[in-house]
Amino acid sequence: MLSASTRSIIKATIPVLEQHGVEITKNFYKNMLSENPKLLDIFNKRNQMTGAQPTALAMTVLAAAKHIDDLTVLLPQVTQIGYKHRALQVQPEHYPIVGKYLIRSIKEIVNPPQEILTAWKEAYQVIADIFIGVEKDMYAKELWKGWEKFTIINKLSTNKSGSIVEFVVKPLSSKVFGNNGKSSKIFEPGQYITVRTKPPTGNDGHYALRHYSICDIETPGVFKFAVKLADKGLVSHYLIDDVNVGDEIELSAPSGDFSLDHSLLNKDEYPLIFMSSGSGATPLISMLQEQVMKGSPTRPIVWIQTNKSELEQPFAETIERELSKLKNSENIQIYTNQNMGRIDAKFLEEKNIVRSKADIYICGSLSFMNDIIGLLEAEKETHDYHRLHYEPFGPKMSIA
Repeated sequence: MLSASTRSIIKATIPVLEQHGVEITKNFYKNMLSENPKLLDIFNKRNQMTGAQPTALAMTVLAAAKHIDDLTVLLPQVTQIGYKHRALQVQPEHYPIVGKYLIRSIKEIVNPPQEILTAWKEAYQVIADIFIGVEKDMYAKELWKGWEKFTIINKLSTNKSGSIVEFVVKPLSSKVFGNNGKSSKIFEPGQYITVRTKPPTGNDGHYALRHYSICDIETPGVFKFAVKLADKGLVSHYLIDDVNVGDEIELSAPSGDFSLDHSLLNKDEYPLIFMSSGSGATPLISMLQEQVMKGSPTRPIVWIQTNKSELEQPFAETIERELSKLKNSENIQIYTNQNMGRIDAKFLEEKNIVRSKADIYICGSLSFMNDIIGLLEAEKETHDYHRLHYEPFGPKMSIA
């Protein structure tokens, strides 16, 4: 429990964090990773280069300062981050290292009085203990410990351009699926798996970890996940270009809190809206399958997908097949190279997307997410939709 004086000092640093937060966290990562290279086996170098990870950490620290009087307010965000940590196998012993370099970075960038550094040391320990406690429960519930080996039994393109490839993998160990043998029973549709690779070039011999959404719940005994060929993407190029059927890869157990509201599966008065860009459709497909398998066939479903072109659209046949099983569905495809426009306030109004009681799920790039969340939050003032759920392909706290 932090003292009132410590909390007061922390709150007084909010303006400084708003101004220098990203500068502090960029310096933090630079120092920590250069002096602890083993941590490069965990941290995503691409997110460092794009600035997504420093921004996410800066937002987390700022949020902690703003809510230091009652950190329980941040439990939803802590849970989201905790799932990522569990998937990456972040352990309690990593937290003192992070704290050491975070305090050092605050001192180097801001050079505040010692009482501020002391207050942040105390606050960091409290925050770290919250994360460790949340993640302890997640580790206790994970479907397998650490990294398990899987054999790739199939690879196939999900779109005409070949830019998004589906991997079908089967575990070497029977303990992954147990006697059940059905993957649909051991993960939540909308979750992701984490792949641990060691590309022969481009990562200085370190492991490279990436999260990929599970895109199917209908095939027992396997996991299916999709990989988008990213520009300068170290792992995506390695998986798509160099890893073949018959090869082995390592996965940590499914993770994440992006899932359907199961209480609404059979409630037709709550329309279900899916919105995605590019490979953001991947987790939504398994969620759509769950609605088809377990929910009301007359519940209104709207599927909205935006891609650069028809060649880039992933899972077209799968989406059509699943929607055809429903009695009240709509499939809206947007191709930006055909001057079909983009998802904006006019589009939402014309298509009656933000309808009363709508349960809305969106997934895509960070820029797509920021745009759509901004639009939907503005619409909330005039349209009584039920709830907004989202999963960005990048650090979640970097979403404004």
